[in-house]
Amino acid sequence: MLRPLVKGKTKRMRKGKGFSLGELKKVGLNIKEAKKLGIAVDKRRRSTRDENIKLLKEFLSKVKG
Repeated sequence: MLRPLVKGKTKRMRKGKGFSLGELKKVGLNIKEAKKLGIAVDKRRRSTRDENIKLLKEFLSKVKG
């Protein structure tokens, strides 16, 4: 399952629970499509990180292309 990078309590980057709804929206996915593709989704997260959007775009280009 594809997981995002998030900042932990100590401001250190770590693997997160799932991508935020905003990150999915920026690459044109909804929750149902993301889960079908094996992408973890965290409905509680509100932040959008450029690194995660880039990661999703790369993943989608590999899957679709």
